Amino acid sequence: MFTEERWEAIILKLNQEGKVKVKDLSEKFQVTEDCIRKDLKALENAGRLKRTYGGAILSQDYPLERDVIDRRKVNVDKKEIIARKAADIIKDNETIFLDISTTNIRIAELLVKEKRKVVVVSNMIDILQALAKSSMITAIGTGGIMYRTVNGFMGAATIEVIKQYSFDRAFLGTTGIDMMDSAITTLGVEDGLTKKAALGSSRHKYIVMERDKFYFNDSYKFAHFDDINGIITDKEPDPATMQALESAGVRLI
Repeated sequence: MFTEERWEAIILKLNQEGKVKVKDLSEKFQVTEDCIRKDLKALENAGRLKRTYGGAILSQDYPLERDVIDRRKVNVDKKEIIARKAADIIKDNETIFLDISTTNIRIAELLVKEKRKVVVVSNMIDILQALAKSSMITAIGTGGIMYRTVNGFMGAATIEVIKQYSFDRAFLGTTGIDMMDSAITTLGVEDGLTKKAALGSSRHKYIVMERDKFYFNDSYKFAHFDDINGIITDKEPDPATMQALESAGVRLI
């Protein structure tokens, strides 16, 4: 089989199954795993797929560029599971940070519903609006430059406010994980630097994300596995990814 024929066969399998694994492709085409990795790299450079830890997915599979209004309606059941786990971690009288994340909106709503006594700092307007319904919660907005697509504040002014606080816990959203580099990513530098500031001001640091995001990553790496205390997700990823997380010492909640 010629290289180009193998590439087309890989894309066909991707279209049929949604993702492929290096080991499976190596056995299927009777070539080395290193050869398959080179194939996947070439196809990624051509924009036809996105490499992940141990394999690849179709590059357009995950809608990374949805704005907040759209994302609130996506994976609602999964976000509910994640938010429930996060809320159970939070203790009364703690000061926490909730960054721009539709999952964090649900965490805020649970804290209100359960009449929790906490201080919450956030740079997302939706979260502050949800918290305003409770007399038990002290809600603090960071202010800064307002970004319409995320309905929240990011950038230098926001970062300066965040740095003045000492959080017991921070819950941060992500657009995906780069398993090849043990990196946690987001869409752009402004959001990434704002998240970094929150990490630097927190004692306990958690990433909140759906399981699917283990198989996607974006352009800006704002943290690595050793920068966080755990990842809160709705469901365990595949065994190979689980093994990689365990080897990196990442706690999955």
